Amino acid sequence: MKLCIFAGTFNPIHRAHLKMAQLALDKYGFDKILFIPAFNPPHKNTALCEHRYKMVELAIKNHLQFEISDIEYKREGKSYTYLTILELYEKYDIEGKINFIIGKDSVDNFDTWYEAEKLKELIEFVPFDRTPEDISSSQIRQRVKENKPIDDLVTKEVGDYIERHGLYK
Repeated sequence: MKLCIFAGTFNPIHRAHLKMAQLALDKYGFDKILFIPAFNPPHKNTALCEHRYKMVELAIKNHLQFEISDIEYKREGKSYTYLTILELYEKYDIEGKINFIIGKDSVDNFDTWYEAEKLKELIEFVPFDRTPEDISSSQIRQRVKENKPIDDLVTKEVGDYIERHGLYK
């Protein structure tokens, strides 16, 4: 299987995330894009774990080649990508290396990641910059806080979920 993972906090997941995943799928012909919401990211202090997971689930539900993984939720503790990748190699029959969607801004600080050198040997980067669509999760959270519309930034399902649960107020 040609597997590509898209890991992150997804706080919340937005249209640019979905567009990047689709572009990667179209360009490289992956069998699957596996979204992995971080349970407890080591570089960020992020709550709302279950909400973030549910929003990813809602955002990708109509994409046949997109799937969500609870691998980091089952492990709990810090969500180190290295440990996740090792587990994925055990779980799936991988063709080549696991591909890894990463923002070009994250590549700059990749050397600070847990077991970065070992991780580089296990994955193939699929780097993106913000040109597909310049959206950030912090921009969405700010708009919600200011009672501004977000329907141009997130799917309807994610927007409804944020509103229904009073997130980011």
